[in-house]
Amino acid sequence: MSEGLVTASYIVAAVFFILSLAGLSKQETAKNGNLFGIIGMTIALGATILNPSTTGVVWIILAMVIGGAIGIRFALKVEMTEMPELVAILHSFVGMAAVLVGYNSFIDLHPQAVNEIVVAIGSDLNSTLATAEAAFIEANQAQHAEHLTGAMLNIHLVEVFLGVFIGAVTFTGSVVAFAKLRGLVSSKALMLPHRHKLNLVAVIVSLILMVVFVQSGGTMTPMLIMTLIAFAFGWHLVASIGGADMPVVVSMLNSYSGWAAAAAGFMLSNDLLIVVGALVGSSGAILSYIMCKAMNRSFISVIAGGFGSDGVAATGDEEQGEYRETTAEDVAEMLKSSDSVVITPGYGMAVAQAQYPVAEITRKLRDLGVKVRFGIHPVAGRLPGHMNVLLAEAKVPYDIVLEMDEINEDFSDTDTVLVIGANDTVNPAAMEDPNSPIAGMPVLEVWKAQNVIGFKRSMNTGYAGVQNPLFFKDNTQMLFGDAKDSVEAILKAL
Repeated sequence: MSEGLVTASYIVAAVFFILSLAGLSKQETAKNGNLFGIIGMTIALGATILNPSTTGVVWIILAMVIGGAIGIRFALKVEMTEMPELVAILHSFVGMAAVLVGYNSFIDLHPQAVNEIVVAIGSDLNSTLATAEAAFIEANQAQHAEHLTGAMLNIHLVEVFLGVFIGAVTFTGSVVAFAKLRGLVSSKALMLPHRHKLNLVAVIVSLILMVVFVQSGGTMTPMLIMTLIAFAFGWHLVASIGGADMPVVVSMLNSYSGWAAAAAGFMLSNDLLIVVGALVGSSGAILSYIMCKAMNRSFISVIAGGFGSDGVAATGDEEQGEYRETTAEDVAEMLKSSDSVVITPGYGMAVAQAQYPVAEITRKLRDLGVKVRFGIHPVAGRLPGHMNVLLAEAKVPYDIVLEMDEINEDFSDTDTVLVIGANDTVNPAAMEDPNSPIAGMPVLEVWKAQNVIGFKRSMNTGYAGVQNPLFFKDNTQMLFGDAKDSVEAILKAL
């Protein structure tokens, strides 16, 4: 394949990626969006493999086969409830790829210097650093004449340095997000003393190291130190963000992975990778901004590691009154006597895999003439669009699945609301308690309805660790147990 044909293929692939993003913006066109993305990636991979400048094709295909087999296995095995942590760990792969590409670009620029390091390490451990530094300086002088020089060399070194920094931050940040979503570590925000000052120091020191790295013509020591700082910085950045903001964090890490890919594209001089990385990075940033607005959070505060959350008291998990318990049979009678019903799902519905019986209840109630709609909070679940995907999977009609802004004003005219596995997104404390960790966050105002049924396993708090006063209000009744079992019991009673 000629260079011109490769370039043309990359342009076509980029168009398909843009069409993919456009398709993914709506539920009705999401399948086409995925298809466009697959076509674009197939064209991009084919063009890259057939590029005359590509070497080691056998190894590339072998790696693709192994990676593809692993991907297919996990895609078939993973549950919808595990999608947020799967997305998070996939972001970490992109970050580490950028780190490896950065170091590979550096080694490709200074192969002689790297050989000198190996010799130095093997011959005299006590003088390793001094020998390695001298080897780099000598090798740089010899290599500059054959490779990049002047401003072009400086630009490439900045590309390498920033690519490794962004990739390292994305890697450890994504690993921490995965651990939080998986329940391997606490979802609470890490509150180290002077943590924002530590973040600032990490950035400033990294900038100084970049200047040293460029002025020295590219030496290993500054980049190694920066990489360690970036790993720690990414870990601390996400660890400092609490569970209530995790959906935004996943979206933010998606943006980071895009910029990491773009940085890798610059280092590899691959135009398509630059374009794709920029598309992912910018769209992820826009989505994060939209979600921050939906949660009344400052975008800068969230990406700065929860900046501004100091001094906010937690509501705690203590009960705030008495709650009333109901039965599936009573809920079924209430639903049959209702004219209007709104269902607000949360992560608990995903865990119980209750979307299918919920869809059956929806069809049965609509057959009885009851107006049924769904109210979806922008951060319901632990991944943007999580609830929408679950409901689409269960064949719930798109036109009755409404966003928070579309449904909130209708709760006062609603007879019954079913809160299935949701907690923080329907918590009135966000509007009533200025000391709550979720204070100011727009929520689904379900308490304005005539009757509210809360589906929960127990009275424990939600993912953000905040108690919900909704469950103690006079118009709220609790239906305890596994959400799927409870919904199936209601379906049987109907």
